[in-house]
Amino acid sequence: MSYKPPHIIDFGKLGESNIGYLSIAENNKLPFKIERVFWTYYTPESIVRGRHAHYKTEQILVAVTGRIIVTTDDGKGQVETFVLDEPNKAVYLPPNVWHTMQYSHTAIQMVFASETYLASDYIRDYQEFLKVWGDK
Repeated sequence: MSYKPPHIIDFGKLGESNIGYLSIAENNKLPFKIERVFWTYYTPESIVRGRHAHYKTEQILVAVTGRIIVTTDDGKGQVETFVLDEPNKAVYLPPNVWHTMQYSHTAIQMVFASETYLASDYIRDYQEFLKVWGDK
């Protein structure tokens, strides 16, 4: 299956600085139907999370507050870094990228996922990731 590469999604924002803003994520504007939503918070700044890829799950990561640095690796030499520090911006992660996240202490990350949780969908060993998704 072919996937779009990791990229920023701009949800836009409605409102004004004197009344606040609203951003909207609707299934008809996303690259997949949302099957699961989860969030992470109070992650120490010294911790690097992620360190995995997926066989099937696509994800959209949003920094609801704070800053999240997302690094992606496609196993073919393409490494990218995305800085999420606005709640109306997100990064799309296809299953075929190894990814890590590092958070500011105040960061709250919300994730929209294309699949329900299944432990067997996670590739947690980088060498296995390269066998599955890297240059063959």
